[in-house]
Amino acid sequence: MLSTTRTRAALTAIAVVAATLLASCETPPPPPPPLVAAPPAPPPITLSSSIVEKASAFRGYMQRAGAIGATFENPDQIQASLKVGVGYEPKQFLSGATAYAAVLALQDPTYVASVRAFATDPAQRQSIINQLVADPAYAVGFKGSDTAAGRIIDTLGASGLQLYTAGKAVKQAAYDVQRAKWSTLPVLDRDGRLAYAKTMSATPGLADSADVAALQQASMGGVPLVPAPPADPAAAVTVSGPRSAPPPYKPLVIRGLAVAALAALGYAGDDKLPLIEAVMAEPASAMCLNMAKLNLYQCLAVAKPHYEDVFCLGQHIMIDTGMCVLKASGAALPYEPPPPPKPEPVVTKKKPVAKKKASASAKKKS
Repeated sequence: MLSTTRTRAALTAIAVVAATLLASCETPPPPPPPLVAAPPAPPPITLSSSIVEKASAFRGYMQRAGAIGATFENPDQIQASLKVGVGYEPKQFLSGATAYAAVLALQDPTYVASVRAFATDPAQRQSIINQLVADPAYAVGFKGSDTAAGRIIDTLGASGLQLYTAGKAVKQAAYDVQRAKWSTLPVLDRDGRLAYAKTMSATPGLADSADVAALQQASMGGVPLVPAPPADPAAAVTVSGPRSAPPPYKPLVIRGLAVAALAALGYAGDDKLPLIEAVMAEPASAMCLNMAKLNLYQCLAVAKPHYEDVFCLGQHIMIDTGMCVLKASGAALPYEPPPPPKPEPVVTKKKPVAKKKASASAKKKS
């Protein structure tokens, strides 16, 4: 019995030794993989509050001026409408249109995503920024630029056409209102109203705080912008969903895309405002607005009865400004019928005048 117990103990010891030897021969487990740092998050989309305010000032003017009606019952209505219409400074107005274009482009998810794909790598991000600053047309190369451009062209084009259409109705009212005797009376303080027009044309427009908040949210990809309802539903211009607009684009559209791209890269905040304003500068389109203002001053300088002020309002404030916005955006221009041909002058042949015979008395004198 004792020997059996010893035998079992010996076998157990041998088994333990064998297990230990086998364990020592096994391959050790691989070490855990090293921790890989997550890629840095792209910087947030940033658009300077000053840029958003310019966009709001532009959008607000277009809504107010486009709402001017064509029914005038007294001189005060005319002068009130003139004060609304003259209230923009051309340089800020154009800058505001470009800023608004940038906000619209930031509402295109494909365009924003394609730009932000380059924002995580610092070196690549800086290279893209340098390219955009040196040549804003570089923004056209990103995926989604065609639909972002379509959104800009259609929205600005609809706004410009709304103002143009309302201006055509006001211009017609300059002829219709002449049936009222008061419209033929001379305008009071003609020099004062001209001075006011020049002062307001040199004063930057103000933004609406509620509209600024809506535009700021829209620039971050928030709630889509909803255009204001037109004053005349019959003259409303419907803007459908975003469409693809192939290049080439007008400079305003290109610069709006470039500002949107810089904002998507987190490089358009308040600290970058001077650089963004340089990217937005586009002097060629400003010539159209400056000419509209010059024609307005000349019109007001010679206008005497009230109905002539209505003509100045309709033609040189509303029609001309609306046309400038249409041209700057690259939208289709409204059809303008050619003026009727002038009648050719009727040439009448003169009959030869017969020489009178000298009288007998004259012959005697000679």
